[in-house]
Amino acid sequence: MKIKLPEFVSQILTKFQKAGFEIYLVGGAVRDILMKRKVNDWDFTTNAQPQQILEIFPDGFCDNKFGTVGIADENKKIYEITTFRKEIGYSDRRHPDKIIWGETLEEDLARRDFTINALALKIPLPTSHPSPITIIDHFNGQTDLKAKLIRAVGDPNKRFSEDALRLIRAIRIGTELGFSIEEKTFQAIKNNAGLINQIAKERIKDELFKILASDFPADGFIILRNSGLLKEILPELERAFEIPQQSPGRHHLWDVGTHSIRSLQFCPSTDPLVRLAVLIHDLGKVATFKKHPDGTITFYNHELVSTSIARNLSDKLRLTKKEKMRLVILVRWHQFTVDERQTDTAIRRFIRHVGKENLKDMLDLRVGDRLGGGAKETSWRLEKFKKRLIEVQKQPFSVTDLKITGNDVMKTLGIKPGPLVGKILNQLFKEVVEDKKRNDKKYLLGRIKEIFKTLG
Repeated sequence: MKIKLPEFVSQILTKFQKAGFEIYLVGGAVRDILMKRKVNDWDFTTNAQPQQILEIFPDGFCDNKFGTVGIADENKKIYEITTFRKEIGYSDRRHPDKIIWGETLEEDLARRDFTINALALKIPLPTSHPSPITIIDHFNGQTDLKAKLIRAVGDPNKRFSEDALRLIRAIRIGTELGFSIEEKTFQAIKNNAGLINQIAKERIKDELFKILASDFPADGFIILRNSGLLKEILPELERAFEIPQQSPGRHHLWDVGTHSIRSLQFCPSTDPLVRLAVLIHDLGKVATFKKHPDGTITFYNHELVSTSIARNLSDKLRLTKKEKMRLVILVRWHQFTVDERQTDTAIRRFIRHVGKENLKDMLDLRVGDRLGGGAKETSWRLEKFKKRLIEVQKQPFSVTDLKITGNDVMKTLGIKPGPLVGKILNQLFKEVVEDKKRNDKKYLLGRIKEIFKTLG
């Protein structure tokens, strides 16, 4: 097997071996190499203890008790090197209570999560007679790679009770790779699903966003539901599967939960936050569901309830302020009207609500919503609406788009700053909205004194 290593990775391997220590590539890097995927994170394990690692790389840093030393290359990319270790006790369901330095690679690999991540590569120094690269596989990880299986190392219940984040990591890795989860491992996820509530919400958010960013996010959320994790992480979505939508006069074919998953499946955006908005945009229908005597189902003002859910979920998952704002905007205004009779003023109002920077995301949400409900991807009305969005944006959008400013008003009238300046500018803007050709500096300057007289 031949591997083209980054220069800095080769330097790490060479320096350790010349210093007389064992060192191996380990974990996801090995998995990705064997699958011929791009390696993003290069991790190493060694029999050198942290202080010895720092003697080899004096610029490295070790700021935790877990035996991991970080080394940065010239581009400030971090490479982690961990001492062989055993782990004892997991009181917080995430981190070991005690670390004991291990003596062998096998001891270190035995503590890892899944067999496909418990692989190691021994890469010898380049010599005139180089030794072959050796794959170390104590837990049949290569067999599971070929079978496309996620299998826990050893007892799956023990692995998940040690670190409950592994519950969702199993599903996330399976979704990213297109792998199935081995039967006993999946049963253990079901058995231990409640432990996920002991994990920091930021870590859960990271895993959810990775699922959302994958090629098959809808599959990931179906597995989350089948495993029992969905009702722990997103109970609002779990309840949505109980809410029907089929009724006279409605185009929907599926319950709200199924519609949400299907909308995610068909959403053309690859942005995980947009995909999250698509997934939760209709969750307000749970609280607003009403079935009338004639069998008709309604969800009046569900978008307002969905917006409240989006805010709460943003806080629960510790989204950034910017992420929260985008999510709330997309959910709040997803129920926008597409009607060929809409005025330019109505369309401008929609753009102001959504924000120019979010228009494409909102349209992607609409496409996912349509396809997820059984409708066609688009319609002539939607296509006309898109064209009008473009045309309307060519027109002046606010007072700041006028060809004159408040300084021009004050200079023309010889007045000081005050409310009168704003009133004149607003009146000029109304005239320009009616006819964009009026947004001409000469015309506007000529109108200032005339408007002043009417306001007199």
